[in-house]
Amino acid sequence: MRIACCQMDVRLGDAACNFDHALELVRKAAASGADVIMLPETWNLGFFPKNAVFIDDLNGEMVKNTFAALAKELHVNIVAGSVIRSVGKISVEQNDNCLIPLTTFKGTVFNTAYVFDREGECVASYDKTHLFTPMGEHEYFTPGDRLCTFTLDGVKCGLIICYDLRFPELTRSLVLQGADLLFVPAEWPAVRVAHWQTLNRARAIENQIFLACCNGCGTAGETVYGGSSAVYDPWGEILAQAGAKEEIILADCDFSVKEKIRESINVFRDRRPELYKL
Repeated sequence: MRIACCQMDVRLGDAACNFDHALELVRKAAASGADVIMLPETWNLGFFPKNAVFIDDLNGEMVKNTFAALAKELHVNIVAGSVIRSVGKISVEQNDNCLIPLTTFKGTVFNTAYVFDREGECVASYDKTHLFTPMGEHEYFTPGDRLCTFTLDGVKCGLIICYDLRFPELTRSLVLQGADLLFVPAEWPAVRVAHWQTLNRARAIENQIFLACCNGCGTAGETVYGGSSAVYDPWGEILAQAGAKEEIILADCDFSVKEKIRESINVFRDRRPELYKL
């Protein structure tokens, strides 16, 4: 399986530009022979909750319709990062760009990821479960209440979003449900990029899985995002890694190595779940 991570410089609040650019990046990745293409977190509007805006895209219909058609056209799987998704009615007048301040919205807002298979079917959706309180995400967004697994090209996959990475029990739960590949879209800041790299590698090693993480880059408000998107194998070896600027990385994953690794160090056989109280 060839995985592409589209490390995107997201423009804060500029939905029209971000949509066009995301489609451009996906097309470029598809032309490189990718089987699965991933975008970063909140690529439609950027991540800066205290000043966030969102588009009138109730229940993510614009994203679902656009990327379902694109996945079918290109015959690729798309992990469409995550987007700011609203559920409710617009209660104020929209401006010319169809954007309104998040603080004026009288409805429910989620940080939601969608996954589409080669036939354009939306095979999974996931609402971010751990909201990033240091930037006020919990003040405007509603947390999800379920885990997310799905299958792409015969491979069982799991999905988490950004801050979820700091909660290892979430990833372990997905792996215990059979996930062999974890996708992690994010908008992780440059100031903590060492944590980003360490935690992604740790989740891959401790769970003996492949892990593809796609981060944003550039600046939103006063926050600089760290890039460093990557694909790790179950040993924690880097198969592909991006720098700090926008780029597309590609990595080929051979899932037969997972069984060899688990034969040599079988952590799942040696677990003692009766002692763990989480």
